[in-house]
Amino acid sequence: MTVVREPAVAGQFYPEDPGELRTLVDRFLEEAVIRNQEAPKALIAPHAGYVYSGAVAATAYARLSAYRDVYRRVVLLGPCHRVPVVGMAVSGADVFRTPLGDVPVDREAVAVLEKKGIRVFEPSHQYEHSLEVQLPFLQAVLGEFSIVPVVVGEARPQAVANLLETLWGGPETLIVFSSDLSHYLHYDEARAQDTATCRRIEQFDTQIGHEDACGATPIRGLLLAAKRHDLRVRTLDLRNSGDTEGDRDFVVGYGAWVFA
Repeated sequence: MTVVREPAVAGQFYPEDPGELRTLVDRFLEEAVIRNQEAPKALIAPHAGYVYSGAVAATAYARLSAYRDVYRRVVLLGPCHRVPVVGMAVSGADVFRTPLGDVPVDREAVAVLEKKGIRVFEPSHQYEHSLEVQLPFLQAVLGEFSIVPVVVGEARPQAVANLLETLWGGPETLIVFSSDLSHYLHYDEARAQDTATCRRIEQFDTQIGHEDACGATPIRGLLLAAKRHDLRVRTLDLRNSGDTEGDRDFVVGYGAWVFA
């Protein structure tokens, strides 16, 4: 029997109706500015409701369309917001479902991670939105692909980098990191803090705290691995909810980066 991880935030973070969802994602992608560059190895994208962060996320995902048949596996990492986990946790599901269809889990890769001590812990995946909201974008820009879903809790950045090394693969493997930036600051304060975080990412500086980015731990692991592999990083977008939707008294920051 196929084990399905059902969508937890469809109808909340993004539309539940398949047609409405695809139309919205396609609009974000069409509006994203794309400059020619080589195929990304990794990217960072935000995970708020699409009305707030969808346009920012699209600036990263639009760069994948030209390579839709190259990528066959996506290693997807994001922080846990619902059920805490010590270290990192993979999912025991066979597929992750969205209104756009089912995305298969790479069970062989999950088994490899289990052998390295990364356990299956479904409660951290069941209601977690940080991974789920990335899937409709991936479904829109890629052909057939599988995912390795990893929720990151209290983990050392080096442990995240080691996981990435295990699954680094070749051109067929894309690595996606899910993270928002500052939370609930005034607009001007958020702009200053998020700009500082952006500079650290651009300089491969791992001195990023959870007050800077909710996905600080996986991002720090990415920076270690990306530097080891001599990747270059490019900032694609840096905005907050005061720019996209809502007032400017208490905003959440969003950014998008690509590593190649």
